[in-house]
Amino acid sequence: MFDFFKKKKTPELIIGSPVKGKTVPLSSVNDPTFSEGMLGKGAAILPSEGKIYAPADGTIETLFDTLHAFSLSTADGVEVLVHVGLDTVKMDGDGFTGHVHSGDAVKKGDLVLEVDLDKVKAAGYDTSTLVVICNTDDYGDVRGLDNKEVQPGDDVIVITK
Repeated sequence: MFDFFKKKKTPELIIGSPVKGKTVPLSSVNDPTFSEGMLGKGAAILPSEGKIYAPADGTIETLFDTLHAFSLSTADGVEVLVHVGLDTVKMDGDGFTGHVHSGDAVKKGDLVLEVDLDKVKAAGYDTSTLVVICNTDDYGDVRGLDNKEVQPGDDVIVITK
């Protein structure tokens, strides 16, 4: 009867980890191109395997030519950039295998990229940090979960609309 007095629960969008690994603060990522100030709040993950899954339902907007990153428009209208490594773009795609194309619809958990971590290491890169970044222009609160061991699909970013 008095439902209109109840405060409505704020909807949240959860973005899952696309890999198995450990989350770290995005501020620890030194690449300014993918910094929090440039593209919004997000999370960095140190992956322990090279399989990268879609972190949410949506459409692949761009799969970078070097296969080191992809952008996703989620079903909730959030732009998400998933970028592998800090300098691995210099590998020109060697070591990365893409399983999707621009315009492909994906479900959370679909295999999107595979990274040959041995090739990345052999190329002289001592990091294979995965950076998940959101364009947060239309959202009031974004929380990345830091210092947590995660499996593919575990919550790493919570966006409150």
